[in-house]
Amino acid sequence: MKKQIKFSLIYRDMWQSSGKYVPRVDQLKRIAPVIIDMGCFSRVETNGGAFEQVNLLYGENPNTAVREWVKPFNEAGIQTHMLERALNGIRMFPVPADVRKLMYKVKKAQGVDIARSFCGLNDHRNLELSIKYAKEAGMISQATLSITHSPLHTVEYFMGVVDKAVEYGTDEICLKDMAGVGRPATLGKLVKAIKDKYPHIIVQYHGHTGPGFSVASMLEVARAGADYLDCAMEPLSWGMVHPDVITIRHMLLDDGFDVPDINMNAYMEARSLTQEFMDDFLGYFIDPKNRYLSSLMVDSGLPGGMMGSLMADLKGVHQGINASLAAAGKSELSEDELMVKLFDEVTYIWPLMGYPPLVTPFSQYVKNTALVNVMNLAMGKERFQSIDPNSWDMLLGKAGHLPGPIDPIFVKLAKEQKREFYTGLPQDAYPDALDKYRKEMKDNGWDTGPDDEELFELAMHDTQYRDYKSGAAKERFEAEIAKFKTPKTTVAVNTIANQKPNRSSYSKKEPNESTAIAGFLAYGFNTRQIDLNPYWPQKHNVWNSIGRWRNTNSVFIEVGKEKKEIFYSKTGNKDFKFIIDHADFETKLVYIETGEVDFTVNGDAYFAKVVKDSEGFAVTINGKKFNLNRHDMLLDETHSSEGHSGGEGDNYIKSPMPGKVFKLNVKEGDKVKKGDTLVVVEAMKMENSLNAAKDGVVKKVNAKLGAMVEISTVLVELEDLK
Repeated sequence: MKKQIKFSLIYRDMWQSSGKYVPRVDQLKRIAPVIIDMGCFSRVETNGGAFEQVNLLYGENPNTAVREWVKPFNEAGIQTHMLERALNGIRMFPVPADVRKLMYKVKKAQGVDIARSFCGLNDHRNLELSIKYAKEAGMISQATLSITHSPLHTVEYFMGVVDKAVEYGTDEICLKDMAGVGRPATLGKLVKAIKDKYPHIIVQYHGHTGPGFSVASMLEVARAGADYLDCAMEPLSWGMVHPDVITIRHMLLDDGFDVPDINMNAYMEARSLTQEFMDDFLGYFIDPKNRYLSSLMVDSGLPGGMMGSLMADLKGVHQGINASLAAAGKSELSEDELMVKLFDEVTYIWPLMGYPPLVTPFSQYVKNTALVNVMNLAMGKERFQSIDPNSWDMLLGKAGHLPGPIDPIFVKLAKEQKREFYTGLPQDAYPDALDKYRKEMKDNGWDTGPDDEELFELAMHDTQYRDYKSGAAKERFEAEIAKFKTPKTTVAVNTIANQKPNRSSYSKKEPNESTAIAGFLAYGFNTRQIDLNPYWPQKHNVWNSIGRWRNTNSVFIEVGKEKKEIFYSKTGNKDFKFIIDHADFETKLVYIETGEVDFTVNGDAYFAKVVKDSEGFAVTINGKKFNLNRHDMLLDETHSSEGHSGGEGDNYIKSPMPGKVFKLNVKEGDKVKKGDTLVVVEAMKMENSLNAAKDGVVKKVNAKLGAMVEISTVLVELEDLK
């Protein structure tokens, strides 16, 4: 009989690999006893990663969630572990030392046994404090290797990190094969090398199934002496997540290992509960593609844990990229084609950026840079036109030593942008901050909580914590869920009708101004303008004939004496999303002829008459008339983003992708210099700085702090210095 292999359930990562959220605390409390009854898990990964942030995004307290979730496992003698990112703690960017130290004290007090600590760059200097702080707090320290496959990432390379971690006093070593690209034979050799040199060290293997290696890898590391294997369970096993515990158990049993039995009645109950949580709301955020393995992941090396957010990112920029391609007379990309293009770009730039292991947050840095490159290339621009501050910190050495040298292009860009390379200890670049946050809590009358856990949450996730305390987070979350769950009414005709549709079933309610604007734009976007009077129907697709977007994602509407900027995107052949006064209006064109338009807005069907009059256009819906006018999109060059440095397009600072206005550094009338950061948009888990392309004066600020914005939204308008 071979040695015993134990299993760890990675329940947190199962959810975060699949979608945006994890179960609520009441759901976690329901499933915990069932997981215990399964009898096959010696450990459960309960929290860490983005778990706390997710709870704040719900508008709920993450400290309550952790305490309530781990308690039953503590009582059953099952070890719990968290995932943390060394210098980055449990967020996407570096954390001050005093906040990092407090994290371990808080998590130990909450009942978490093991700190799984990884540095995405495998810089042992970042792991040193994690090991020290975890052991000081009474936790088990599990130093973690970020596994990837490159000419630099050899067994000898990884053993160099292991040697330092053991020197610092780690209790265990984890092989975190986050993209599942570790080659089975090499991983087996690495585990054997660890066990031969340090037989007292516990070794745990964590491998996502994405490209399909992980089952073979599990067998190889088990044969080499691994002690624990991370597994998942249906309905969230396989795909971009982890192998299912049933399959792994039978494979090891056949190979002669001593493995625990599985209570299949409890397994089926846990499976059913997980599906129930998906049906409740979590399933809305799981992209179907995350259920499948893909060999495309082998070369790109992107981790399964980020595939949920990656697919959401692709959907967010897909329309904008196709708009740019259409404007240049190029063929549009399907979502799959865009995904392959992104994978190819990651493969291309990864060596140029020094071969950082593609694990959070560095996978996001490389992926985001690649995605912005794809967008810029579609617009005829060069690569690396926009690199976010956190990615720059990695390239400059502030996050730690990169495995390989960076390309000279970054040295050149750093010099041009007056950025300095950093050679010191990474933690020293981020001073202590707890006193500042303690003062904020006192000023607001907020309790720091038992063991200072509330203080920790504010210091670790300050923006999300403030939104949680104000109620804004819960309001946004509930609105997001309501949008998914609200049934949409449909009209009989889904494509453009050849004859007037039956209007008897249309909405009879009184329309508001936004509905009128949506109908007016749907009419105008699908007609040909001749001297502004009248709008005549166009039989062919006017959008294709004019290169439909020309990088323009806004149009001005005059409502009486007020001038409004309406942002839009094209979501289908005759479908649009308009953003009017910060609200979304999903609009579908049903029928059009001279002076008439049938359309739906957020599922409600309307008929409008559009007639030119002395005040512009009269738009009449259900007997209510609105006087509207607009600068015609076919003639107005105002919002073209074409041009180079110093050109007209440089006057318009646009959001590169959908996101939230995180910082707003200017107001109307401010003088700015080329390179100044005007706005920061939080998107794709990153802060994206939007800088002035030339010297100028702020003419208009369209952004509002905290507002959600679409791709190509004009946030700041500049004018030349006089």
